[in-house]
This record gives sequence, C-alpha cells and structure tokens, in this order.
Amino acid sequence: MNLHNGLWLKLSRVAVVSKFGSEEAESAAKKVAKKFLANKAEVFTIAPVFVDGAKKVESVDDLADKKLDLIVTLGGDGTTLRTFRSLKTETPLLTINVGGNRGILSEITIDRIDHAIDDIKANKIWLDKRTRVVASVGGEEFPPALNEIYINRQNLTKTSEFEIKFQNDVVKQKMDGVMISTPSGSTGHSFSLGGPILHESLDVLIITPVAPVRRLPSIVVPDEKIQIICSHDTNIVMDAQVIKTASFEEPIVIKKHKIQAVFVRIKRQGLRQMSKLGF
Repeated sequence: MNLHNGLWLKLSRVAVVSKFGSEEAESAAKKVAKKFLANKAEVFTIAPVFVDGAKKVESVDDLADKKLDLIVTLGGDGTTLRTFRSLKTETPLLTINVGGNRGILSEITIDRIDHAIDDIKANKIWLDKRTRVVASVGGEEFPPALNEIYINRQNLTKTSEFEIKFQNDVVKQKMDGVMISTPSGSTGHSFSLGGPILHESLDVLIITPVAPVRRLPSIVVPDEKIQIICSHDTNIVMDAQVIKTASFEEPIVIKKHKIQAVFVRIKRQGLRQMSKLGF
C-alpha cells in the first residue's frame, strides 16, 4: 500500500458503477451521477442505469478506453473486484458500500457522498495503491486478482500433490489446493483458512495450503514469482469470480501485476480492513 497526496484528482471524466441486479445500488448510482454532473463532470453510467446528461455504456469493460479521472462503485466488495479487473490503467476508485455485507473494501456509505466530493475538490484525500496478482499458463495471462488466486484440484476423489516454488525454495505435499493472497486479500478467504492478517503496506504474498495431508502453515513470501505444479488438472479461480483451468503438471506462474489497484481514501488509516472485521 502506498498513500499519496499532493496531486490534484480531477473530476472531468467520472464513471459510476453499481452492483449488478441491485435496485438499491442502481438508485444510489443515479443520485451519485447527478451530483457529479452538477459539478460539471462528464459522467458515464453502466446499463441499465441512465441519467439525463450522462453517457451510458453497456458494461464495465467498455470503460477501459474512456481515460477516466475517477470511478465510483456502489455495491459490495464483489462490485469493487469486478471493476478493478476490467481496468487497464490505474484509475482511482471511490468505493461506496450499498447493499453489501461488511463492505471490507468500501471507503464510505452513500450518506457521505457530498462530503467525499468536497474533499476530492479540496485535495483532502489520499490515493491508496494496492498490489494485485496475475496467473498465467503456457504464456496465456489470465485476468488479475486484487484479493487472491485459488488453485484447486478438479478431481475431488483423489488427493493431488502440489509443488510450490518461490525464490530458491520448493514445497511439495499432497493437499486439496493452494491459495495465493495479497495483503488486501489477507482479510478474506485466506484469513478463513487460518492465514495471517497483513498490513496493507507490505510487499509480500501469502501462500496458504488448503487441507494439506500433513499440517503446513501459511507462508509469507516476497511478492516475486511463484510457480505451482499439480499432479492433476486444476481450476484457477481469481477473486472467486473468474475460473480458468490448467492441465496436470502444467506450470502455473503467479506474479505481481504491473497495474496496481488505486483507492481514493478520505481518511488515512492503517489496517483499515481488519477494523471492518470487528477487531
């Protein structure tokens, strides 16, 4: 995590993204779009949300070439993860929890939008840059993940052997799968599997074995290349939203993605995700 201020965040071109299928989020998105229009911004909304004066696009993927200054997401963590995955640049996201559960990745609630816009205009914000990871197989690079990449065996009747290589070390053991998590993802599925919570500023990854035959704890390693080979065909799951596959003994390479996820922060705070968990 890197926090930067001192650079003015323009509000010339803004996109508003809402949780898919949520009337509550869509209604909130219309409200937010109107507020940015009132601030003379060029605003893009995602179908089916439409507001007079805004430009409507069909999907989040259509935002990739719009050269946006800011994207506002309204929903839960799933909406945030989906939006980041579609971006090809480090466009900042202001995340608003609407209809989500805890909203671990959310910065504000909808009742704070006016204050947030004022803070952005007054440059009273920080840009929080987070590590993302990306998996590739046979030279094909899959969509990046902000939280984690989970690799598990396709054949549920046989226990697979996983070989995990990082730096000059090798871990080989039978297990159901392995999860590679970022500091952002350390409060998610990795934590549920017994992994540690990491400070967001650390340049590390967590390797968490899933149901190993012999007890094997999570391993925290530098955010460098990790190679995983499984004795059976595997599923490769990015942020619990996208699934790809690899054949048995086909190397899966996981590394830090070149494009970081950037959050707009109204309040400067470390371990912000841990506080959302109630600690």
